[in-house]
Amino acid sequence: MIDLEYQVPIREQSPLNLAFVGDSVLELLVRSRLAAHSRLPVGKLNSIKVAMVSARGQHRAVEAILPELDEEELSVRHRGRNASKATVAKHATVEEYRSSTGLEALLGWLYLQDRQDRIRQLFDQIWKTLE
Repeated sequence: MIDLEYQVPIREQSPLNLAFVGDSVLELLVRSRLAAHSRLPVGKLNSIKVAMVSARGQHRAVEAILPELDEEELSVRHRGRNASKATVAKHATVEEYRSSTGLEALLGWLYLQDRQDRIRQLFDQIWKTLE
């Protein structure tokens, strides 16, 4: 059983654990924005969502927000990007896949610190890139 009273300090979190959380954060943000601003059928919304949260889409998103990141955020992204993974996505290069893991780690790190305003700032920039 997991001891839910114990909390791992954010600096001790594995970058892949941060990416695990960040993946959901990004997907929820994309789904919410698509649903709020579109009358497309669910199947079409899902197709758009898949393209936006794919490794290739996330790689483009990272390139758009890199100039906006502070030193600590860059460090978290770098740790996520360099985390080793056993698999690579079928439709992405290794560079795109690693870059997307870095973005997910950054979003997970921000989320676990309850930095919703910063997530929104970055997501607004990401949205402009992926639209």
